[in-house]
Amino acid sequence: MKNKYYDLIDQTFDFPQDEFRTEEGELYFHDIPLMEIIKQYGTPLKITYLPKISSQIQRAKRLFNVAIAKTDYRGTYNYCYCTKSSHFAFVLEEALKNDINLETSSAFDINLIQELHNQGLIDKEKIIVCNGFKKEQYIENIVGIFNDGFCNVIPVLDNKNEYYMLDQMMESTPPAPLKGGSLPGSDGAAHPPLRGAKGGAEGKMNLGIRIASEEEPKFDFYTSRLGIRYNDIVSFYEEQIKPNPKFRFKMLHFFINTGIRDTAYYWNELAKCVNVYCDLKRVCPELDSLNIGGGFPSKVSLAATYDYEYMAEEILAQIKNICTLRGVEEPNIFTEFGSFTVGESGATLYSILDQKQQNDRELWYMIDSSFITTLPDTWGINQRFIMLPINHWDCEYQRVFLGGLTCDSEDYYNADSHANAIFLPKLQKDDPLYIGFFHTGAYQESIGGYGGIQHCLIPAPKHVIIDKDENGEYTTKLFAKEQSYKSMLKILGY
Repeated sequence: MKNKYYDLIDQTFDFPQDEFRTEEGELYFHDIPLMEIIKQYGTPLKITYLPKISSQIQRAKRLFNVAIAKTDYRGTYNYCYCTKSSHFAFVLEEALKNDINLETSSAFDINLIQELHNQGLIDKEKIIVCNGFKKEQYIENIVGIFNDGFCNVIPVLDNKNEYYMLDQMMESTPPAPLKGGSLPGSDGAAHPPLRGAKGGAEGKMNLGIRIASEEEPKFDFYTSRLGIRYNDIVSFYEEQIKPNPKFRFKMLHFFINTGIRDTAYYWNELAKCVNVYCDLKRVCPELDSLNIGGGFPSKVSLAATYDYEYMAEEILAQIKNICTLRGVEEPNIFTEFGSFTVGESGATLYSILDQKQQNDRELWYMIDSSFITTLPDTWGINQRFIMLPINHWDCEYQRVFLGGLTCDSEDYYNADSHANAIFLPKLQKDDPLYIGFFHTGAYQESIGGYGGIQHCLIPAPKHVIIDKDENGEYTTKLFAKEQSYKSMLKILGY
């Protein structure tokens, strides 16, 4: 009779998979024996597997470069890392090993850019795409690093008022003369991703504009709050940006909340964006880059079927087709992948403290932390991650609900992305059950308020960084201890 937990997974999914396998009833993640990590550090525990970050970046570069070859696309591909998905130093250090550009979202992001330069991790030629609704301090910081020699910073206008503030600040703090030279491509070649730019040699700042895309019909509103309306962009460029000698318009930015999906809605919005690009290109020869934002998903189910190869090729084919019909040269493509870059590098491990039979059908396993504080997306947007036991794969299983430690009725997890239920091995006497949520590396620490006050004063867990040495052996390093009561009381003013 096949009633063990391994049998359930084997019958439900194609298993083992690239990052998951079992040995003697225990789970391995990227060939790392997780029970060994738990024995060393305990739970609750956050882990980051650094090599996965680099492999995801290289995967995206490979996908788009192959698509460029297949479609005979005449533009370049440029990878930007979306820093807001994880600002941690160890993430940026790993990502920057792969010759990438960066995308920022706030004023303090610019301070992070300066610190990366101070540490020698980036030079002033690095392309910095600045997104988000910009308060005065954000714009002041952008102008500040431009004047400091970051010649390839590109503020992407979210609204018209940002342009007027930029114009005023550029006037009050005239840019210093900058050295010339082409912008480096994503592969480090001399071919400039922003054709015609001379690295600010004329003291001009590169500009972008974000399109306010139409939202899916299921949304509570019709048009994104982010960006400038389709119909206003060309006239705004001609009346304001074109005659201004301080700016060079180089990038049109497009992104929709649902991400990159093979749906009529996505292709329709992409086509509208490319047509605006073609309209602009006719009146702005310097424009040469189309930023399609983020949206490649990270894997949140063992049954994931997303066709990355098809999507990359189809995006380029559709852009090329529209540009050919309009008699316009294809733009260089920028992406800003965040979750795709860092999501699959992360995991969150818990132990099951006890079980509670609340009625005839609802059996609760209680974890040693809180979903609200450690995996806030499961609570805030009903996000589902890959959830698997770390041990006891050779034991019988049962349907359960998972409960967190807070006294909040919303602190629970009761369904996987592939099914409206979760199953875990039965608890064994004197042998604790450990579970893991995988591909949790994006956004969870920042949304959960890392290092701050947690709901019900539940402490933030330990965080361990896992890498591999030159011999392929894994190494671990404790990045942060479990949050102490003293640090919380200090924040609270005690």
